[in-house]
Amino acid sequence: MSDPTPTDVQRFIAAGLPCSHLQVDGDGRHFFATIVSAEFEGLSRVRRHQRVYAALGDRMREEIHALSMKTLTPAEFAASPEGAGQAASGAAPHHHHHR
Repeated sequence: MSDPTPTDVQRFIAAGLPCSHLQVDGDGRHFFATIVSAEFEGLSRVRRHQRVYAALGDRMREEIHALSMKTLTPAEFAASPEGAGQAASGAAPHHHHHR
């Protein structure tokens, strides 16, 4: 079996978990995923990770130790630097008022 690509990992996660934002980077051995899902609301980080592992299922049992992830709710993502940057890019220009 060949090493999964970041696209494979992204597809596996998306298939098992409804995500509003999902980004996976990696080199076939180590992966880093940013996963934003409303399903994470009210869950601890450990429970969120378990939810992702459940979504991946058996497909990545071998590779899963090489997956690090950041799990965020949509609200947390919107407040994070990446999320804020993304939201701003699609929104109207911000006007800053200096006092």
